[in-house]
Amino acid sequence: MTGAERFFAASYAEARAKFLAAAEAAGLELDAHRHPLVGAGGEELAMDIARLGPRDARALLVVSSACHGAEGFCGSGVQNALLDDPAIHAEAARAGIAVLYVHALNPYGFSFLRRTTQENVDLNRNWQDFSAPLPRNIGYDEIAHFLVPATWPPPPQAEEGLAAYAAREGERALQTAISAGQYHHPQGLFFGGHAPTWSRIQLTHVLEEHAARCERLAWIDLHTGLGPNGHGELIWAGRDDAAAIARARAWWGPQVTSIYDGSSASALLTGLMWSVVDLACPQAEYTGIALEYGTEPLSEVVDALRADQWLYNHPEAPAELRATIKRRIRNAFYTDTPAWKQRIVEQGLDAARRALAGLAAG
Repeated sequence: MTGAERFFAASYAEARAKFLAAAEAAGLELDAHRHPLVGAGGEELAMDIARLGPRDARALLVVSSACHGAEGFCGSGVQNALLDDPAIHAEAARAGIAVLYVHALNPYGFSFLRRTTQENVDLNRNWQDFSAPLPRNIGYDEIAHFLVPATWPPPPQAEEGLAAYAAREGERALQTAISAGQYHHPQGLFFGGHAPTWSRIQLTHVLEEHAARCERLAWIDLHTGLGPNGHGELIWAGRDDAAAIARARAWWGPQVTSIYDGSSASALLTGLMWSVVDLACPQAEYTGIALEYGTEPLSEVVDALRADQWLYNHPEAPAELRATIKRRIRNAFYTDTPAWKQRIVEQGLDAARRALAGLAAG
């Protein structure tokens, strides 16, 4: 493979091997948080950590992948491209900035081609105080049985029910009802869980170890599945803080969007992963984005997720249908073409350079 293609992999196992080899070749410090389960091919699963720079660095850039497992094909590729670029690491070292790569936040989902963790939880909805009452997604309650019906393909009444909701409430309201996060349908979509997941616990430990001493923290979390194919939307990933959002726009440009003002392709969500910063490294001035790359139209991505959730609920499904659904999920979160990969890498490298410049400027 040539060009950007060489950074990408066809499976979790290959992606992990490439990441570890690239990190070792770049001379980074490596660590692994090993998962209690094994992967789809019997391989070891792990949240792998690679660090450049001293533990007492005043500024830290975190680059993470596979929060939503199957989105890891893209995120891992971007991380490998960064590891292969000595100029970026040299720039960070000159500025006294440490760089932390967190590969496969959700290795189970990456290996098994699922967006969720082994608990069927959306990691980016799992950051709740589970000792308190959990929020109720009334919109999801209304459409839950339409989204994940008892049979697949879905019966006409399921599609009619979703269409009726959109006609009454609007397409954006339907997107919000589906994706905002819900805590009362464990076998449904965008389920935030009833307890912290393995991935949440491990990520908290990682940041407690690596980010508890820095004064400034930047974070690029790599995602796919929203927006035009190949376009990387820079979505503010933090609380609704005008000064912090302004800082992100100063670093990455005015095109940084926000779920709070409706400028993002994403709906307003709950239980988001950036909350770990408040828990693990509250001393740091935080500036973070989700770099969200487009793949398929939103309707196709949602339908692929619906099919995969139905499959999870019906392990007895025929092998041919299972294979079809898994191909659909992979395509929903990964456009396996040279042109797409090249665009993804270019935008990822640019985002990292802008983050380093922002951290260096203080």
